[in-house]
Amino acid sequence: MQLMSEKGAAGGGLRERKKRATRAALTEAAVRLAAEHGAEKVTVEAISAAAGVSVRTFFNYFDSRDDAFVVIDADAGARMRRAVLDAPADLSPLAALCEAMAAELAEAEQQHELWRLHAEVLHASPHLLARGVGAHMAAEADLADAIALRLRGDGGTGGEGPGLYPRLLAAVAGAAVRTSMDHWSAHQEEAAFLDVFHEVFTLLAAGLPAPSA
Repeated sequence: MQLMSEKGAAGGGLRERKKRATRAALTEAAVRLAAEHGAEKVTVEAISAAAGVSVRTFFNYFDSRDDAFVVIDADAGARMRRAVLDAPADLSPLAALCEAMAAELAEAEQQHELWRLHAEVLHASPHLLARGVGAHMAAEADLADAIALRLRGDGGTGGEGPGLYPRLLAAVAGAAVRTSMDHWSAHQEEAAFLDVFHEVFTLLAAGLPAPSA
């Protein structure tokens, strides 16, 4: 996952906001067209037209057509990395990661349909699914690296690998997000998504105690 200028990705300058909005529009158009027609039948021209931009603009954001299908928000990893590194020092690594993820997932309920369609598109196309898995693994490794840098307190200049604990925490956090989303999708009338998400992280922080009978 590209980490671009992390501060720029996380910042709120007008130019950056416009760029993120254009990329989001292209990604949403690609996913919706692929869900309706099949990814292999969707052209760059069709995606660009649906997003209201030129083909030239499309290639300012993506190297190929398939890139538009793989991840919904390519900058999310950079923002979470920065949030983990910048979190208050008194927060545990788990709490810092929880807050970073919660900030990215705040609009999950509004984007639920798009996430669902995105999953359908990836699962309908083996090569896109493989790329999606690869992107997820890269994002997870990036988070593990941020956790390791936070633990070492070197401000992001360390050269050693993340180690066991950061890798495990990043993997567990990813599983927690998927579990939260799956549970909320089946019980949307019972609780808001972020409430489910925070409940899952509370259970993690408590050491996953078995529920009382």
